[in-house]
Amino acid sequence: MKKFHYHPLLLAAILIGFVASLVIGMERHAVEEDTRTVELAIDYEGLLELAAREGLPPEDVLARAKQAGITSLAVYETTFEKFNKNGKANALKGADILAAYHTGMLNDPLWRALVEEGKVVGTEIYVVSHDPVTYAELKEDLFRRFGAARVTVHTVGTDEVIAVKDHYEAFEKRNIGLPSDEMRAVNAAGFDVIARPSNYHNCTPDDVHAVFARMDGIAVSAIVFSGQETLGAPKALQTTIDEMNARRLPLGLIEDVTQLQFYKQQGMDEIAAGVGYDDVARLYAIPKDELKKLKIDAAVERWVTTDEERNIRINLLRIYDEPAPNMSLIETNMKYFADTRAALESHGFKIGRAGTFASYEPSRILRALVMMGVAAAGVLYLSLVIPALNRRRKAVVLFFAVAALITMMPILIGAGSKVRIVAALASANLFPTLAIVALLDLLRGRRFPKNTPTWRILVAGLLLLGITSALSMIGAAYLSGALTDTRYLLEFDIFRGIKLTFVLPMILVAVAFMQRFDIFDGQFDASAGVLGQLREIMATPVRVGSLLGGLVLLGALVVLVLRSGHTSGMPVPGIELKMRAALEQLFYARPRTKEFLIGHPAFLLALYGAARRWRTWIIFGLVLAATIGQGSMVETFAHMRTPIEMSLVRGIGGVFLGGAIGALLVALVAAWNHLLERVRKAV
Repeated sequence: MKKFHYHPLLLAAILIGFVASLVIGMERHAVEEDTRTVELAIDYEGLLELAAREGLPPEDVLARAKQAGITSLAVYETTFEKFNKNGKANALKGADILAAYHTGMLNDPLWRALVEEGKVVGTEIYVVSHDPVTYAELKEDLFRRFGAARVTVHTVGTDEVIAVKDHYEAFEKRNIGLPSDEMRAVNAAGFDVIARPSNYHNCTPDDVHAVFARMDGIAVSAIVFSGQETLGAPKALQTTIDEMNARRLPLGLIEDVTQLQFYKQQGMDEIAAGVGYDDVARLYAIPKDELKKLKIDAAVERWVTTDEERNIRINLLRIYDEPAPNMSLIETNMKYFADTRAALESHGFKIGRAGTFASYEPSRILRALVMMGVAAAGVLYLSLVIPALNRRRKAVVLFFAVAALITMMPILIGAGSKVRIVAALASANLFPTLAIVALLDLLRGRRFPKNTPTWRILVAGLLLLGITSALSMIGAAYLSGALTDTRYLLEFDIFRGIKLTFVLPMILVAVAFMQRFDIFDGQFDASAGVLGQLREIMATPVRVGSLLGGLVLLGALVVLVLRSGHTSGMPVPGIELKMRAALEQLFYARPRTKEFLIGHPAFLLALYGAARRWRTWIIFGLVLAATIGQGSMVETFAHMRTPIEMSLVRGIGGVFLGGAIGALLVALVAAWNHLLERVRKAV
């Protein structure tokens, strides 16, 4: 029997790195706990629409929304489509004015004189407004957006008319600046403003100053840019940064529809870095077509999950277009707002201006110690699968010293972003592998007696499942310690390699297994080595049934990989969605299916099979399945936007639920085997 020694220096280095990871983890937890204030927002236009549809004064609807828990209203740039509806300004087609003149329907002599002087062109658009403030803002913005070559001001009596060269249908939809009267109305109703400015073509610093000047005297809680560009992109971004810093305005970034990172807006990275990541908040809005399908309680649960798991701190709600049963439309929406607030508060959130992460970067020394521990884990694994290396302890020490130096030095000099990514990837794959390998070595040294009672196997199995899972969680601490900083918490940077973490640990465990056991001869205590068994596999004749079985297993592995990661490559069945919803109600953090339905039950079955002397290839398959659960626990921590406490609780919940399901499966298998044994004896 091959014996593999665990070098004490490597174990000590791993322990030191683990302690450093725990310190970083506790600091991260403190940062996350300080950001549990959520801003409940809705579009100002949405509330005005709700008031109009219910025939209520806007002031009454605003007051009820405030009472229900809404803290901020999003104000967008106005358009002539809106102006033509609210009557504050009007855009008239030149062709319509000429038609009215020639049909005798243009009665105003001043307008008739304008036509007769040839100043009305059929292809141009003519803008008028009776509101002096609205007109002044319109005039300013039209010149900024179109330039003097396309904008002309005519005088009609004592009034001005603005002529614009543009296509009317396109002109109606163009953004024409933030309306200061709407922002003042929002503040007057007791809300903060979330300003949604768009960019100008060839935006200049003067354009940027003009946009922010509209916000003078306005209580603005955040800037959330509209469109594919931030204000000032690409050449006036510094002016935007300077204005936001001078006014101490946080930046709200819209989560992408894939719920991964952000909706891409040119210049957002530069502005986020310029204002500081401690002034950036993540914003999410349930898509309108999706909200229609959700009942109020489901939508409220969506918000709780969103804020808990993805660090969303600006909830941009939308109004329901249809009333709930036995409720009016206004009652439906106010219940939605109030229930969302109550649910968030019951989960420990405060309602107010969005909480933002403190700027956090761990100590270089702590991070360097984490790198040292990862290097030790890599060398330890190699020594546990390469017998020649395991026997040469000086070579192990030298190898470790070189690896530690390579990984630690970039961190200590203030660089090392690539090293951190490699270390995180290594942690996610190595530590679940080492936990399973340690279990295999334990089983080699301490075999269960053949007639061990099933209950004893179960007790030992559950205990070993807890210990193995705890060892795997060391990798979770390392992964978090390698990556944690504000950019990762906000998801500007993400862990790449999640799908690999579901496959590579199984390969690494398979190599270690075959170095210890012969998967063909049924002897659970000997091995011809990895290469010898691979040669035997390649030389083995394949039957059609075996081939089909292999294809099924390969297909299952493909499904597992495609359904993993930040974005899934496959849809989730409806029955599984219902199961997930039920688990979210039962657990603080829903356990992952791969853990409690596959990995942990397979772990207990593998131990039971080893105790009952099942064929080694069956145990081999179960051990690989068990590795899925261990790897999934660590991979959970790769979602850095999810609070570390929630990831930890999710993993623990999976161990308990998976252990219970696995214990039930083992009991059923034992009962079935007992029944078969009785039948054989009877025959």
